[in-house]
Amino acid sequence: MNSPEKSHELRERLQRLLAEARECGAFEDLRPLLAGALEVRAELAADSGAVPMRYGMVGDAKPMREMYALLDKIVPSEVPVLVLGETGTGKELVARALHAFGPRKGKVFLAENCAAVPAQLLESELFGHKRGSFTGAVADRPGHFVAADKGTVFLDEIGDMPLEMQPKLLRVLQEGEVRPVGSNKVTKVDVRIVAATNRDLRAMCKTQAFREDLYFRLAVVTVQLPPLRERKGDVAHLVRFFLRSMEKEMGRSATVTPEALALLDRWRWPGNVRELENEIRRCVALSDGTIRPQDLSPQIRAAP
Repeated sequence: MNSPEKSHELRERLQRLLAEARECGAFEDLRPLLAGALEVRAELAADSGAVPMRYGMVGDAKPMREMYALLDKIVPSEVPVLVLGETGTGKELVARALHAFGPRKGKVFLAENCAAVPAQLLESELFGHKRGSFTGAVADRPGHFVAADKGTVFLDEIGDMPLEMQPKLLRVLQEGEVRPVGSNKVTKVDVRIVAATNRDLRAMCKTQAFREDLYFRLAVVTVQLPPLRERKGDVAHLVRFFLRSMEKEMGRSATVTPEALALLDRWRWPGNVRELENEIRRCVALSDGTIRPQDLSPQIRAAP
């Protein structure tokens, strides 16, 4: 923990940087000043015990700061965005940030996992259906794109969308139209689409497992989420954040020893942030209020 004198010094340095930034007109001159201000902000956050967050996401590692900088540019727009990243990196958080901080804030946000829904049901969920169009269709259903008109639809695991359904999604992107299952009429919609995947869509296009024209329509802007193992220093921030969350969720407070935190920081986290969250939840439930090395999962304790 830094001293009060150190905190005061950091705040004075931040004020000087901001004052210089206000006097600076050229973007290239402004960039190093802003970078310095961000470094000071990170030190202040560490000094106060605060968890560094932006756009609802925890982290201050360099790859996260680069991702935040990209979001700064695209949040005000309404272009389609393709979010790439391993499982558990927080792709839906990016989609929610684009909606909540963008021009469609306050409108409907709907999410669908294309890998978790059978093909026929997925088509109905997204595009709607008419009564009697298939067994079980006892009433008209508008579908996500109509229900989220003027809002945002997030399509997770877009690489698992059936090939025969992809032209319908392409029509939404190109023409702003949807046609429900069993209907010959189209409905105009105004929806921002954010898609996400952990698959290589470019490779899938080459094997014709994914439509190339749809890929280019979805990937107007691509956001790459870094895996947790590449986010130096963020494990400690996330642990602190999850401990506070678990106190509210489970009614139990806990702390983590430096030795346990070192083991958590050393683990590669193949399941990324989601795996870390589950590990902390498990430790809070099983520990006596202090998370020690012996409270961690065996594979984390045994990692070289």
